[in-house]
Amino acid sequence: MGLLSGMMGNASKLDPRAAAQEFGRLLSQGEQIHAAYQLVRDSFLFTDRRLILVDKQGMTGKKVEYHSIPYKAITQFSVETAGHFDLDAELKIWVSSSDAPISKQFGKGVDVYEVQALLAAFVR
Repeated sequence: MGLLSGMMGNASKLDPRAAAQEFGRLLSQGEQIHAAYQLVRDSFLFTDRRLILVDKQGMTGKKVEYHSIPYKAITQFSVETAGHFDLDAELKIWVSSSDAPISKQFGKGVDVYEVQALLAAFVR
Protein backbone atom coordinates (compact mmCIF):
# COMPACT_ATOMS: atom_id res chain seq x y z
CA MET A 1 0.00 0.00 0.00
CA GLY A 2 3.03 2.32 0.42
CA LEU A 3 3.54 3.22 -3.25
CA LEU A 4 -0.18 3.32 -4.03
CA SER A 5 -0.79 5.43 -0.93
CA GLY A 6 2.02 7.78 -1.96
CA MET A 7 0.65 8.11 -5.49
CA MET A 8 -2.70 9.08 -4.01
CA GLY A 9 -1.03 11.88 -2.04
CA ASN A 10 -0.73 10.12 1.31
CA ALA A 11 2.43 10.20 3.39
CA SER A 12 3.94 7.14 5.03
CA LYS A 13 6.24 7.02 8.06
CA LEU A 14 10.03 6.86 7.69
CA ASP A 15 12.58 5.65 10.20
CA PRO A 16 14.04 8.79 11.87
CA ARG A 17 17.57 7.30 11.76
CA ALA A 18 17.32 6.72 8.00
CA ALA A 19 15.93 10.25 7.56
CA ALA A 20 18.84 11.65 9.63
CA GLN A 21 21.31 9.90 7.33
CA GLU A 22 19.59 11.16 4.19
CA PHE A 23 18.97 14.73 5.39
CA GLY A 24 21.81 15.13 7.90
CA ARG A 25 23.32 18.06 6.01
CA LEU A 26 20.16 20.09 6.75
CA LEU A 27 20.44 19.66 10.50
CA SER A 28 22.21 22.08 12.81
CA GLN A 29 24.65 20.85 15.40
CA GLY A 30 22.82 18.74 17.98
CA GLU A 31 19.49 18.87 16.11
CA GLN A 32 17.62 15.55 16.03
CA ILE A 33 14.83 14.21 13.86
CA HIS A 34 11.98 12.88 16.02
CA ALA A 35 9.68 11.75 13.18
CA ALA A 36 9.79 11.72 9.38
CA TYR A 37 7.23 11.08 6.65
CA GLN A 38 7.53 10.58 2.90
CA LEU A 39 5.14 11.40 0.09
CA VAL A 40 6.52 9.73 -3.08
CA ARG A 41 9.57 12.03 -3.58
CA ASP A 42 8.74 14.71 -1.01
CA SER A 43 9.38 14.40 2.73
CA PHE A 44 8.67 16.26 5.91
CA LEU A 45 10.71 16.04 9.06
CA PHE A 46 9.84 16.91 12.64
CA THR A 47 13.04 17.85 14.45
CA ASP A 48 13.42 19.07 18.01
CA ARG A 49 13.76 22.65 16.61
CA ARG A 50 11.63 22.96 13.46
CA LEU A 51 9.50 21.36 10.81
CA ILE A 52 11.36 20.80 7.52
CA LEU A 53 9.39 20.32 4.29
CA VAL A 54 11.42 18.75 1.46
CA ASP A 55 9.95 19.40 -1.99
CA LYS A 56 11.69 17.65 -4.90
CA GLN A 57 10.79 19.51 -8.09
CA GLY A 58 10.79 18.78 -11.80
CA MET A 59 10.89 15.49 -13.65
CA THR A 60 14.28 14.43 -12.30
CA GLY A 61 13.86 15.71 -8.77
CA LYS A 62 17.34 17.26 -8.84
CA LYS A 63 16.00 20.67 -7.88
CA VAL A 64 14.94 20.53 -4.23
CA GLU A 65 13.34 23.14 -1.98
CA TYR A 66 13.95 22.82 1.76
CA HIS A 67 11.35 24.84 3.67
CA SER A 68 12.13 25.25 7.38
CA ILE A 69 9.33 26.32 9.69
CA PRO A 70 10.39 27.15 13.25
CA TYR A 71 7.82 25.80 15.67
CA LYS A 72 7.39 29.31 17.13
CA ALA A 73 5.97 30.41 13.73
CA ILE A 74 3.15 27.84 13.89
CA THR A 75 0.04 29.61 15.15
CA GLN A 76 -2.35 26.63 15.08
CA PHE A 77 -2.69 23.13 13.72
CA SER A 78 -5.36 20.49 13.27
CA VAL A 79 -5.48 16.77 12.57
CA GLU A 80 -8.37 14.95 11.00
CA THR A 81 -8.49 11.21 11.48
CA ALA A 82 -9.34 8.75 8.73
CA GLY A 83 -12.92 7.49 8.75
CA HIS A 84 -14.32 4.12 7.77
CA PHE A 85 -14.44 5.01 4.09
CA ASP A 86 -11.57 7.53 4.06
CA LEU A 87 -8.13 6.18 3.24
CA ASP A 88 -6.29 9.11 4.71
CA ALA A 89 -5.89 11.42 7.66
CA GLU A 90 -5.01 15.08 7.25
CA LEU A 91 -2.72 17.52 9.03
CA LYS A 92 -3.14 21.29 8.61
CA ILE A 93 -0.60 23.77 9.92
CA TRP A 94 -1.07 27.53 9.96
CA VAL A 95 2.08 29.65 9.91
CA SER A 96 2.09 33.25 11.15
CA SER A 97 3.18 34.64 7.77
CA SER A 98 0.39 32.99 5.74
CA ASP A 99 -3.42 32.89 5.76
CA ALA A 100 -3.70 29.49 4.06
CA PRO A 101 -2.67 26.37 5.96
CA ILE A 102 -0.02 23.90 4.86
CA SER A 103 -1.90 20.64 4.35
CA LYS A 104 -0.45 17.12 4.34
CA GLN A 105 -2.26 13.81 3.96
CA PHE A 106 -1.28 10.64 5.80
CA GLY A 107 -2.00 7.05 4.88
CA LYS A 108 -4.29 5.07 7.16
CA GLY A 109 -1.29 3.29 8.74
CA VAL A 110 0.17 6.54 10.12
CA ASP A 111 -0.76 7.43 13.69
CA VAL A 112 -1.99 11.04 13.38
CA TYR A 113 -2.28 11.19 17.15
CA GLU A 114 1.50 10.79 17.26
CA VAL A 115 1.87 13.68 14.79
CA GLN A 116 -0.48 15.81 16.88
CA ALA A 117 1.45 14.95 20.05
CA LEU A 118 4.75 15.95 18.40
CA LEU A 119 3.34 19.33 17.38
CA ALA A 120 1.76 19.85 20.79
CA ALA A 121 5.12 19.17 22.44
CA PHE A 122 7.10 21.55 20.20
CA VAL A 123 4.65 24.38 19.40
CA ARG A 124 4.60 26.84 22.28
